[in-house]
Amino acid sequence: MLSKLNGTNKIVGAKQVKRALNSQEVEAVFIANDADNKVINEIKEICISKQIQVIYVDNMKKLGDACGIDVNAATAALLK
Repeated sequence: MLSKLNGTNKIVGAKQVKRALNSQEVEAVFIANDADNKVINEIKEICISKQIQVIYVDNMKKLGDACGIDVNAATAALLK
């Protein structure tokens, strides 16, 4: 599933993921295990309430690499 983040139908970053969860069709949300809880707690809650799949990734570097960006990523979303 992580390999799907190389495509164009993705959102990267906490603010963008929250916005997408509230306004778009999100298929799944990826969260790095080492992300700060302050950043990801609200995203987790929204996913639970909307019954959106959450996939945990080992660390922020792996998630950033999977998204094709040069920086670490705490969270990303795969759009439908």
